[in-house]
Amino acid sequence: MSDSSPLPPVRLHPEAELARDALSTPLLVRAARLARWAGEDTRVDAGGGLVEEQLPAAAAHLGLTGDEAAASASEAWRVAVDTGLVEIVDEEEGTVVTGEDLALLSGSPQDVLGVWMTALETALADASVPDLDDLVDAMDDGGEIDFASLDWDPQAEQEFLDGVLGNLYLLTVSEDGPGEGPVPLPALAASMIVPSDMGEPTNDVLEQVSDAMMRLDDQFRVLEPVGIVEYQPVDEALMADTDEEPAAVVDETDVSRYGMVRLTPLGLYGLRSRLLEAGLTAPAVGDLADKGADTLLDGTSTFPPSAAQAETEQWLDRREPLAAARELLTAARGSDAGAPLRRLRCQQALSLVGAVAEPALREVLDDAELGGLARVWLTERGFGDVPPPSQDMVFWLTVDTIAAQLAAEGNSEELQALVEGLAQQHGGFFAAAWRVDHPATADVLEAMGRLHPDKRVAKEARKAAFKARSQQGG
Repeated sequence: MSDSSPLPPVRLHPEAELARDALSTPLLVRAARLARWAGEDTRVDAGGGLVEEQLPAAAAHLGLTGDEAAASASEAWRVAVDTGLVEIVDEEEGTVVTGEDLALLSGSPQDVLGVWMTALETALADASVPDLDDLVDAMDDGGEIDFASLDWDPQAEQEFLDGVLGNLYLLTVSEDGPGEGPVPLPALAASMIVPSDMGEPTNDVLEQVSDAMMRLDDQFRVLEPVGIVEYQPVDEALMADTDEEPAAVVDETDVSRYGMVRLTPLGLYGLRSRLLEAGLTAPAVGDLADKGADTLLDGTSTFPPSAAQAETEQWLDRREPLAAARELLTAARGSDAGAPLRRLRCQQALSLVGAVAEPALREVLDDAELGGLARVWLTERGFGDVPPPSQDMVFWLTVDTIAAQLAAEGNSEELQALVEGLAQQHGGFFAAAWRVDHPATADVLEAMGRLHPDKRVAKEARKAAFKARSQQGG
């Protein structure tokens, strides 16, 4: 993802709710229980890990059983140390005490989420590490890891996981994405492997996608206990020896068998925090609620429609309606390139204010930039005594509207339909439109020339654009 283009805004749950979610995540629950369990006899090794002979007791205290019990207890202990829930008193003796940060779990939502974010970093680091047995096999006589024999690049592995989580975040917050629904693991793996301009993937690429799925299956199993994702693992029958008879008939078309992953509300919060720390622009709905109307209109210019409305609703909730309407209209003025889209966002915001905004709209009826917008607003709501617009105002508003939609949507099908309708309803549109005193007139006419399917009409539009640019001295 580019670090310059903003991501779609995310809708975060309240921090108090997120903090409750964090306190109930299995990994943080276990870490806190081990922090309270640790005593004078607890010992750690040189790396701060719980000594091997104490792992069974730790696992038993956590109620863990089975082959993975000791590993899970060890992971929880590392989180307890990394988050400050446990502090090492004497590295040589390996003694520990309960850490001062354990009290943060009873503190404010920000305190709790701060501890959880540290636990998340530990889990992410663990998820990037190969299987423990593979690590042991790769150690030389001096205790150093031979990364070449592992075919493992720690930095590349971390970047791969960061990229996957970034894509999962983008899919989740995008207007046309799955939203709160799960994402199939093959689609997520393919997003990292298959080039966007590739048609039918080659066998080599498909093999890479399959390998990536297996890596992600291991990684998401590690990440689920920290609460960042909900994960349905890959069906083990898919990984079984092909010579073995399947235990039961399976549906080959069931995509969920290949793994399904969903970011939790806590995961959205955590990933957004990491994206912000990495320097990316990752807005959240509500960020602009305490800002001025100018910031609101400019800030929501890149938002999808539903997010723009949600942001505007929060902004309006904090203000007296009539005063808010006046502030929005003042911020909508301007002749800069972003002004048409600001006026469009203003018009959309005013639709949420209601009839109480009438006085503010009547005050700008004679305004060259806002008079057309005001007439449309008042007429649509059935108010009487609305003066008819002049022809100049109609054409100016038309150019302004198309300029705004070009900025918001580009060459969309909806805009093409609008262009066709205008040219059909007004036979002399282009003969008059090039004279419109609007900074975007030439650009709008050029766009109409691109968008209109009729070559004759398109040629008229381009000629009008040339005249407009000559008039403007461009």
